[in-house]
Amino acid sequence: MWRLNIADGGNDPYIFSTNNFVGRQTWEFDPDYGTPEERAEVEAARENFWKNRFQVRPSSDLLWRMQFLKEKRFKQTIRQVKVENEEEITDGIATTTIRRAAHFFSALQASDGHWAGENSGPLFPLPPLVICLYITGHLETVFPREYRKEMLRFMYCHQNEDGGWGLHVEGHSNMYCTILNYICMRILGEGPDDGQDNACSRGRKWILDHGGAVSIPTWGKAWLSILGLFDWAGCKSMPPEFWILPSFLPLQPAKMWCYSRLVYMSMSYLYGKRFVGPITPLVLELREELFLQPYNEINWKKVRHLCAKEDLYFPHLLIQDLVWDSIHIFIEPFLTRWPFNKLREKALETTMKHIHYEDENSRYINIACVEKVLSMLACWVEDPYGDYFKKHLARLPDYIWIGEDGMKMQSSGSQVWDTSLALQALIACDLINELGPTLMKGYDFIKKSQVRDNPCGDFRSMYRHVSRGSWTFSEQDLGWQVSDCTAEGLKCCLLLTVMPPEIVGEKIEPERLYDSVNVVLSLQSKNGGLSTCEPARAFKWLEWLNPSEMFEDVLIEHEHVECTASAIHALVLFKKLYPGHKKQEIETFIKNAVRYIEEIQMHDGSWKHLHRYGNWGICFIYGTWFALRGLAAAGKTYHNCLAVRKAADFLLKLQLDDGGWGESHLSCSDKKYIPLEGNRSNLVQTAWTLMGLIHSGQAERDPTPLHRAAKLLINSQMEDGDFPQHEITGASMKTLMIHYSNYRNIFPLWALSEYRQRVPLT
Repeated sequence: MWRLNIADGGNDPYIFSTNNFVGRQTWEFDPDYGTPEERAEVEAARENFWKNRFQVRPSSDLLWRMQFLKEKRFKQTIRQVKVENEEEITDGIATTTIRRAAHFFSALQASDGHWAGENSGPLFPLPPLVICLYITGHLETVFPREYRKEMLRFMYCHQNEDGGWGLHVEGHSNMYCTILNYICMRILGEGPDDGQDNACSRGRKWILDHGGAVSIPTWGKAWLSILGLFDWAGCKSMPPEFWILPSFLPLQPAKMWCYSRLVYMSMSYLYGKRFVGPITPLVLELREELFLQPYNEINWKKVRHLCAKEDLYFPHLLIQDLVWDSIHIFIEPFLTRWPFNKLREKALETTMKHIHYEDENSRYINIACVEKVLSMLACWVEDPYGDYFKKHLARLPDYIWIGEDGMKMQSSGSQVWDTSLALQALIACDLINELGPTLMKGYDFIKKSQVRDNPCGDFRSMYRHVSRGSWTFSEQDLGWQVSDCTAEGLKCCLLLTVMPPEIVGEKIEPERLYDSVNVVLSLQSKNGGLSTCEPARAFKWLEWLNPSEMFEDVLIEHEHVECTASAIHALVLFKKLYPGHKKQEIETFIKNAVRYIEEIQMHDGSWKHLHRYGNWGICFIYGTWFALRGLAAAGKTYHNCLAVRKAADFLLKLQLDDGGWGESHLSCSDKKYIPLEGNRSNLVQTAWTLMGLIHSGQAERDPTPLHRAAKLLINSQMEDGDFPQHEITGASMKTLMIHYSNYRNIFPLWALSEYRQRVPLT
């Protein structure tokens, strides 16, 4: 039976930590763990997910929840309440619902103070990991039989009815994920016609019916080339010489968005090496299975720009294709011959230097899942027996997650992000005497998770930004600053600082808060908006050179409404508690940030993310909630701010008959508001909207819409205090959806707490 371990570094000599592994969450299989009844409960959860997999696509993340609730012997003792038709919500009903939710959620807190939970959704991270371990010969040692069994379960559970796999669990089938998951099943031991519900044969049929593997997009072409199922001549050029370009050029590594920079860093190393794994009998079989024409007859140069229509979200201009072809025809032949091959050797050496720097400064966790696997493979290619690769292997468990739908590779952990939001929700409950121990543990986690130093050495020459005082998305060991994570972490510390230390713990030192403020201030752009991890410093037109067909606006940093709003809220609170620190800078920051939010509001009153629809939530509802939250913190109201009035009107028009709100993930990719199919409500989005309207002062004008939304949340609460899992609500890069399993607990609790405090009740 599976068991989740917390803050456990294990005995691996190749793993190291900056804070004794606080925030780390790793799964292990223990054949002796659990009673027969507990094992039957797990099997029932798996069976239930399988039966309902096309109704609710994300998992309810039940396995660790079962474990934690049993370990803490939690039993809900507060009676459940419902609001009947025509019945008014009383303070007692709201308080009872909040207490039930808060006690349940507190029981899910990990021993080190954070909230564990799944952060997944994409269906492409796991197959490259399996491919990498297959090539390096470590698959069966890293993932024994029980692990491989759960990997297959995950792929079976998320195969679409048409036989393909989507970019994420709710996505339409595309070539990239269908081919990768098909290959993964074959590597894991399934035959071409095997798999639950004929998974392999159905998947292969989808591939061949849609043009075969030649039409896989750019990232897929690279992985197939690495495995020996494609030729590097059929890939877009990714010359490692890019990493030695002078800094004055408009397109240079330091000016890329960090996530893309680190993907193409390792990919360009593998491209420069023209690395191909061992051509095994399985690889030869796959060459026969994935193409419509004989493998040896494919003209690789002619398929370089092919992309299946199901994958094509960002069509490339002819001029971009000409750029890639020109590099292939006129530059690559020189770089592979003497004396210019000396430049290639230098470029590869420099690229690997950057890879090692990123690995060391993230304790080999790496910024996210795609970058992790590529960097690990690059280290193995450089030295199959070296310590770099062994250190990568030691950090693989940080990405693995087990749910009732099987084993997945997470996008990354969201421990800090989830915990900072969870603490604010619990603080809003105003139940400090009941929740003191939970708040103390959570505060301790937040303090221990703050990044205490900048990256080592001359970090600016390695394209890194200041990180001292920041918070990451996951855990301190990651080391990568994120603007809204830093703002939300800062806000938690400020809120808990004014509470009795004998209840919530020792106050954080002011100097550490000053460091956090410095990071936030450093990330504001000239237009007033905040970027994600590093200052936005590149020309917007560079996005037209984005090599990826599946994602748009991912090549450079952009400003985001929710990062900006989080920063406003945090700095307004900081200014109240520390009025003398950088007063003028902070006031100017807030003024410019408010102006940015007002200026980018759309005509209908909503907000999207200037260049990115759906970062980091779905989509117009998420952006509008954050915007209203930030504007309210800065003193903007319905009466003195047109943007607030327009936003409130936008949200009110979308309320559904049951009192809730529900927005489809298609809003992100289609760039317009699209409701959920059947006009269903989503509890998380209903909570976001309820809080947004409260921030707009709706209670003073007409509280009826707020009462209707609160009624839906109250009546949706389950017997144990949990809330049901609905559709996916996280997002990234317009086409990629992220599942945050803790959102269903955090936001209904937070919204009802705000409702009880700020809406008059009998």
